[in-house]
Amino acid sequence: MMSSLMNPLAAALYALLAIYLGGWWWGRWAGNFSLLLFLMSLAMLGFWLAERLHFRPAREAAAKALEVEAQRRRAELQKLGIAQVDDRLEEAQAQALMPPPWVEWTAGLFPIILAIFLLRSFLFEPFKIPSGSMIPTLAVGDLILVNKYHYGIRLPVINTKVVELHAVQRGDVVVFRYPVDPRADYIKRVVGLPGDTVAYLNKRLTINGQPVPTTALPDFYDEDSLRYAQQWQEQLGEKPHRVLTDKAVPPFVMGTFDHPHAQACSYTAEGVQCTVPPGHYFVMGDNRDNSQDSRYWGFVPDQNIVGRAFFVWMNFGNLGRIGGFN
Repeated sequence: MMSSLMNPLAAALYALLAIYLGGWWWGRWAGNFSLLLFLMSLAMLGFWLAERLHFRPAREAAAKALEVEAQRRRAELQKLGIAQVDDRLEEAQAQALMPPPWVEWTAGLFPIILAIFLLRSFLFEPFKIPSGSMIPTLAVGDLILVNKYHYGIRLPVINTKVVELHAVQRGDVVVFRYPVDPRADYIKRVVGLPGDTVAYLNKRLTINGQPVPTTALPDFYDEDSLRYAQQWQEQLGEKPHRVLTDKAVPPFVMGTFDHPHAQACSYTAEGVQCTVPPGHYFVMGDNRDNSQDSRYWGFVPDQNIVGRAFFVWMNFGNLGRIGGFN
Protein backbone atom coordinates (compact mmCIF):
# COMPACT_ATOMS: atom_id res chain seq x y z
CA MET A 1 0.00 0.00 0.00
CA MET A 2 2.73 2.44 1.01
CA SER A 3 4.82 1.57 -2.03
CA SER A 4 1.93 2.42 -4.37
CA LEU A 5 1.75 5.93 -2.89
CA MET A 6 5.41 6.86 -3.49
CA ASN A 7 5.23 7.42 -7.26
CA PRO A 8 2.25 9.84 -6.93
CA LEU A 9 4.01 11.63 -4.05
CA ALA A 10 7.16 12.06 -6.14
CA ALA A 11 5.08 13.29 -9.09
CA ALA A 12 3.27 15.76 -6.82
CA LEU A 13 6.61 17.06 -5.49
CA TYR A 14 7.91 17.78 -8.99
CA ALA A 15 4.58 19.29 -10.03
CA LEU A 16 4.79 21.74 -7.11
CA LEU A 17 8.40 22.49 -8.02
CA ALA A 18 7.42 23.21 -11.64
CA ILE A 19 4.58 25.51 -10.53
CA TYR A 20 6.88 27.38 -8.14
CA LEU A 21 9.67 27.83 -10.69
CA GLY A 22 7.20 28.74 -13.43
CA GLY A 23 5.59 31.43 -11.30
CA TRP A 24 9.03 32.72 -10.33
CA TRP A 25 10.16 32.82 -13.97
CA TRP A 26 7.03 34.64 -15.14
CA GLY A 27 7.11 37.11 -12.25
CA ARG A 28 3.99 35.88 -10.48
CA TRP A 29 5.88 35.86 -7.18
CA ALA A 30 9.38 36.46 -5.86
CA GLY A 31 11.45 33.33 -5.48
CA ASN A 32 13.74 32.42 -2.60
CA PHE A 33 16.30 29.94 -3.92
CA SER A 34 17.85 29.29 -0.50
CA LEU A 35 14.45 28.39 0.95
CA LEU A 36 13.65 26.29 -2.13
CA LEU A 37 16.87 24.27 -1.76
CA PHE A 38 16.23 23.83 1.97
CA LEU A 39 12.70 22.52 1.40
CA MET A 40 13.86 20.31 -1.48
CA SER A 41 16.58 18.87 0.77
CA LEU A 42 14.01 18.07 3.47
CA ALA A 43 11.64 16.47 0.97
CA MET A 44 14.41 14.41 -0.64
CA LEU A 45 15.62 13.40 2.83
CA GLY A 46 12.17 12.01 3.57
CA PHE A 47 12.25 9.89 0.41
CA TRP A 48 15.85 8.84 1.08
CA LEU A 49 15.03 7.70 4.63
CA ALA A 50 11.96 5.84 3.39
CA GLU A 51 14.11 4.07 0.80
CA ARG A 52 16.98 3.24 3.16
CA LEU A 53 14.90 2.22 6.18
CA HIS A 54 11.85 0.58 4.62
CA PHE A 55 11.68 -0.01 0.87
CA ARG A 56 15.20 -1.27 0.18
CA PRO A 57 15.18 -3.67 3.19
CA ALA A 58 11.77 -4.89 1.98
CA ARG A 59 13.16 -5.58 -1.51
CA GLU A 60 16.20 -7.34 -0.03
CA ALA A 61 13.92 -9.43 2.15
CA ALA A 62 11.84 -10.33 -0.91
CA ALA A 63 14.99 -11.36 -2.81
CA LYS A 64 16.11 -13.45 0.17
CA ALA A 65 12.67 -15.11 0.32
CA LEU A 66 13.00 -16.02 -3.36
CA GLU A 67 16.35 -17.67 -2.62
CA VAL A 68 14.92 -19.61 0.33
CA GLU A 69 11.96 -20.73 -1.75
CA ALA A 70 14.27 -21.75 -4.62
CA GLN A 71 16.42 -23.80 -2.24
CA ARG A 72 13.32 -25.52 -0.81
CA ARG A 73 12.05 -26.33 -4.29
CA ARG A 74 15.44 -27.67 -5.40
CA ALA A 75 15.55 -29.91 -2.34
CA GLU A 76 12.12 -31.31 -3.13
CA LEU A 77 13.04 -31.93 -6.78
CA GLN A 78 16.27 -33.63 -5.80
CA LYS A 79 14.26 -36.08 -3.72
CA LEU A 80 12.40 -36.90 -6.91
CA GLY A 81 15.69 -37.43 -8.74
CA ILE A 82 15.66 -34.15 -10.64
CA ALA A 83 19.11 -32.54 -10.37
CA GLN A 84 18.97 -29.83 -13.05
CA VAL A 85 16.53 -27.04 -12.16
CA ASP A 86 16.13 -23.87 -14.23
CA ASP A 87 14.40 -21.62 -11.68
CA ARG A 88 15.93 -18.37 -13.02
CA LEU A 89 16.69 -17.30 -9.47
CA GLU A 90 19.19 -14.58 -10.37
CA GLU A 91 16.78 -13.01 -12.82
CA ALA A 92 13.95 -13.09 -10.29
CA GLN A 93 16.16 -11.60 -7.55
CA ALA A 94 17.36 -8.82 -9.86
CA GLN A 95 13.73 -8.00 -10.61
CA ALA A 96 12.86 -7.99 -6.92
CA LEU A 97 15.82 -5.73 -6.04
CA MET A 98 15.15 -3.23 -8.82
CA PRO A 99 14.13 0.12 -7.28
CA PRO A 100 10.94 1.75 -8.53
CA PRO A 101 11.14 4.96 -10.64
CA TRP A 102 10.49 7.31 -7.71
CA VAL A 103 13.75 6.25 -6.01
CA GLU A 104 15.95 7.56 -8.85
CA TRP A 105 14.20 10.93 -8.96
CA THR A 106 13.97 11.51 -5.20
CA ALA A 107 16.15 9.44 -2.88
CA GLY A 108 18.79 9.09 -5.58
CA LEU A 109 19.07 12.88 -5.92
CA PHE A 110 19.18 13.60 -2.18
CA PRO A 111 23.02 13.57 -1.85
CA ILE A 112 23.33 15.92 -4.84
CA ILE A 113 20.65 18.35 -3.60
CA LEU A 114 22.16 18.31 -0.10
CA ALA A 115 25.68 18.97 -1.45
CA ILE A 116 24.41 21.92 -3.53
CA PHE A 117 22.52 23.31 -0.54
CA LEU A 118 25.56 23.09 1.78
CA LEU A 119 27.98 24.44 -0.86
CA ARG A 120 25.71 27.35 -1.68
CA SER A 121 24.87 28.10 1.94
CA PHE A 122 28.32 28.01 3.49
CA LEU A 123 30.98 28.28 0.77
CA PHE A 124 30.23 29.86 -2.61
CA GLU A 125 27.10 31.08 -4.34
CA PRO A 126 26.75 32.05 -8.02
CA PHE A 127 25.05 35.26 -9.09
CA LYS A 128 24.32 36.87 -12.43
CA ILE A 129 24.86 40.61 -12.93
CA PRO A 130 21.51 41.93 -14.22
CA SER A 131 22.30 45.64 -14.68
CA GLY A 132 25.09 48.05 -15.53
CA SER A 133 25.40 49.68 -12.11
CA MET A 134 28.84 48.11 -11.50
CA ILE A 135 30.37 48.88 -14.92
CA PRO A 136 33.33 48.89 -15.61
CA THR A 137 34.16 46.40 -12.82
CA LEU A 138 31.28 44.06 -13.65
CA ALA A 139 29.35 43.89 -16.91
CA VAL A 140 25.79 42.85 -17.62
CA GLY A 141 25.74 39.07 -18.03
CA ASP A 142 28.77 38.38 -15.85
CA LEU A 143 28.29 35.22 -13.79
CA ILE A 144 30.13 35.76 -10.53
CA LEU A 145 31.04 33.77 -7.45
CA VAL A 146 30.37 35.09 -3.97
CA ASN A 147 32.35 33.94 -0.96
CA LYS A 148 29.70 33.12 1.66
CA TYR A 149 32.05 32.54 4.61
CA HIS A 150 34.49 35.46 4.22
CA TYR A 151 32.66 37.69 6.69
CA GLY A 152 31.44 34.86 8.91
CA ILE A 153 29.32 31.74 8.93
CA ARG A 154 25.58 32.37 8.70
CA LEU A 155 22.72 29.95 9.11
CA PRO A 156 21.04 29.35 5.74
CA VAL A 157 17.58 30.74 4.97
CA ILE A 158 17.41 32.94 8.12
CA ASN A 159 20.87 34.43 7.36
CA THR A 160 21.82 34.73 11.05
CA LYS A 161 25.57 35.01 11.67
CA VAL A 162 26.84 32.45 14.18
CA VAL A 163 30.62 32.76 13.63
CA GLU A 164 32.40 36.07 13.04
CA LEU A 165 35.37 36.03 10.65
CA HIS A 166 36.67 38.99 8.59
CA ALA A 167 35.25 42.47 8.93
CA VAL A 168 33.74 44.22 5.92
CA GLN A 169 36.31 46.60 4.41
CA ARG A 170 35.98 49.76 2.34
CA GLY A 171 36.31 48.84 -1.30
CA ASP A 172 34.81 45.34 -0.93
CA VAL A 173 32.28 44.35 -3.58
CA VAL A 174 29.43 42.74 -1.68
CA VAL A 175 26.16 41.00 -2.46
CA PHE A 176 23.39 41.84 -0.02
CA ARG A 177 19.66 41.57 0.43
CA TYR A 178 18.10 44.80 -0.82
CA PRO A 179 16.88 46.71 2.27
CA VAL A 180 13.74 47.94 0.47
CA ASP A 181 12.80 44.38 -0.59
CA PRO A 182 14.94 41.68 1.10
CA ARG A 183 13.73 39.10 -1.41
CA ALA A 184 16.00 40.72 -4.02
CA ASP A 185 19.82 40.53 -4.05
CA TYR A 186 21.91 43.57 -4.99
CA ILE A 187 25.63 43.99 -5.60
CA LYS A 188 27.55 47.20 -4.85
CA ARG A 189 30.88 48.43 -3.49
CA VAL A 190 31.25 49.27 0.19
CA VAL A 191 32.17 52.93 0.54
CA GLY A 192 31.39 53.75 4.17
CA LEU A 193 31.78 51.68 7.34
CA PRO A 194 29.86 52.18 10.61
CA GLY A 195 30.67 55.62 12.03
CA ASP A 196 32.08 57.00 8.77
CA THR A 197 30.94 60.32 7.37
CA VAL A 198 30.60 59.82 3.63
CA ALA A 199 30.17 62.76 1.26
CA TYR A 200 29.63 62.53 -2.48
CA LEU A 201 29.63 66.14 -3.60
CA ASN A 202 30.10 67.35 -7.15
CA LYS A 203 30.86 63.73 -8.06
CA ARG A 204 33.87 63.51 -5.76
CA LEU A 205 34.00 61.14 -2.81
CA THR A 206 35.31 62.05 0.64
CA ILE A 207 35.34 59.90 3.77
CA ASN A 208 35.65 61.50 7.20
CA GLY A 209 36.69 64.74 5.54
CA GLN A 210 39.50 63.15 3.50
CA PRO A 211 39.19 63.03 -0.31
CA VAL A 212 39.46 59.51 -1.68
CA PRO A 213 42.52 59.28 -3.97
CA THR A 214 41.28 59.59 -7.55
CA THR A 215 43.16 59.65 -10.87
CA ALA A 216 41.68 60.47 -14.27
CA LEU A 217 41.79 57.70 -16.90
CA PRO A 218 40.92 57.71 -20.61
CA ASP A 219 37.18 57.81 -21.30
CA PHE A 220 35.34 54.49 -21.16
CA TYR A 221 33.25 53.36 -24.14
CA ASP A 222 30.11 51.52 -23.09
CA GLU A 223 29.21 49.10 -25.89
CA ASP A 224 25.66 48.66 -24.57
CA SER A 225 24.75 52.35 -24.51
CA LEU A 226 27.16 53.27 -27.35
CA ARG A 227 28.36 56.22 -25.29
CA TYR A 228 31.57 57.42 -23.70
CA ALA A 229 31.80 58.05 -19.96
CA GLN A 230 34.40 59.74 -17.82
CA GLN A 231 36.59 57.12 -16.19
CA TRP A 232 38.54 57.40 -12.95
CA GLN A 233 40.79 55.22 -10.86
CA GLU A 234 39.70 55.34 -7.24
CA GLN A 235 41.32 53.74 -4.19
CA LEU A 236 39.08 52.97 -1.23
CA GLY A 237 40.95 49.96 0.12
CA GLU A 238 44.28 48.32 -0.58
CA LYS A 239 43.64 47.91 -4.30
CA PRO A 240 42.43 50.51 -6.79
CA HIS A 241 39.29 50.11 -8.88
CA ARG A 242 37.69 52.04 -11.72
CA VAL A 243 34.53 54.15 -11.60
CA LEU A 244 32.52 56.00 -14.23
CA THR A 245 30.76 59.36 -14.19
CA ASP A 246 28.53 61.03 -16.73
CA LYS A 247 29.15 64.75 -17.07
CA ALA A 248 25.66 65.20 -18.54
CA VAL A 249 24.06 64.06 -15.26
CA PRO A 250 23.78 66.73 -12.52
CA PRO A 251 25.40 66.01 -9.12
CA PHE A 252 22.26 66.28 -6.98
CA VAL A 253 20.39 63.11 -6.03
CA MET A 254 16.87 62.75 -7.41
CA GLY A 255 14.18 60.27 -6.44
CA THR A 256 15.30 59.29 -2.95
CA PHE A 257 13.40 56.77 -0.79
CA ASP A 258 12.17 57.36 2.74
CA HIS A 259 14.42 54.96 4.66
CA PRO A 260 15.50 54.18 8.23
CA HIS A 261 18.19 56.55 9.48
CA ALA A 262 17.20 59.09 6.84
CA GLN A 263 18.05 61.79 9.37
CA ALA A 264 21.72 60.72 9.07
CA CYS A 265 21.84 62.11 5.51
CA SER A 266 21.67 65.65 4.16
CA TYR A 267 21.04 66.51 0.52
CA THR A 268 22.07 69.62 -1.36
CA ALA A 269 22.39 70.66 -4.99
CA GLU A 270 25.98 69.38 -4.85
CA GLY A 271 25.10 65.86 -3.73
CA VAL A 272 24.71 64.00 -0.43
CA GLN A 273 26.50 63.59 2.89
CA CYS A 274 25.70 60.77 5.35
CA THR A 275 26.97 59.49 8.68
CA VAL A 276 26.81 55.70 8.66
CA PRO A 277 24.95 54.33 11.71
CA PRO A 278 26.31 51.42 13.78
CA GLY A 279 25.89 48.00 12.18
CA HIS A 280 25.30 49.46 8.70
CA TYR A 281 27.25 50.22 5.51
CA PHE A 282 27.09 52.87 2.81
CA VAL A 283 27.36 51.28 -0.65
CA MET A 284 27.62 52.68 -4.17
CA GLY A 285 27.81 51.33 -7.70
CA ASP A 286 30.98 51.92 -9.72
CA ASN A 287 28.84 53.35 -12.52
CA ARG A 288 28.14 56.32 -10.30
CA ASP A 289 25.53 58.12 -12.39
CA ASN A 290 23.69 54.92 -13.29
CA SER A 291 23.33 53.22 -9.93
CA GLN A 292 20.51 53.07 -7.39
CA ASP A 293 22.43 52.76 -4.13
CA SER A 294 22.75 54.12 -0.59
CA ARG A 295 22.41 57.67 -1.89
CA TYR A 296 18.80 56.82 -2.78
CA TRP A 297 17.52 54.12 -0.41
CA GLY A 298 19.82 54.29 2.59
CA PHE A 299 22.21 52.00 4.41
CA VAL A 300 22.73 48.24 4.25
CA PRO A 301 22.34 46.47 7.65
CA ASP A 302 25.06 43.98 8.48
CA GLN A 303 22.50 41.16 8.71
CA ASN A 304 21.64 41.75 5.02
CA ILE A 305 25.17 40.96 3.82
CA VAL A 306 25.25 37.75 1.77
CA GLY A 307 28.95 37.59 0.93
CA ARG A 308 31.95 39.05 -0.84
CA ALA A 309 32.02 38.92 -4.65
CA PHE A 310 35.45 38.03 -6.01
CA PHE A 311 35.45 36.15 -9.33
CA VAL A 312 33.77 36.17 -12.76
CA TRP A 313 33.47 32.50 -13.68
CA MET A 314 31.61 32.98 -16.98
CA ASN A 315 30.25 35.53 -19.41
CA PHE A 316 28.79 33.76 -22.44
CA GLY A 317 29.06 36.92 -24.54
CA ASN A 318 32.69 37.66 -23.65
CA LEU A 319 34.89 34.84 -22.37
CA GLY A 320 37.71 37.31 -21.81
CA ARG A 321 35.92 38.63 -18.75
CA ILE A 322 36.57 35.42 -16.82
CA GLY A 323 38.84 36.09 -13.84
CA GLY A 324 39.12 37.96 -10.56
CA PHE A 325 38.34 41.63 -10.01
CA ASN A 326 38.94 44.37 -7.46
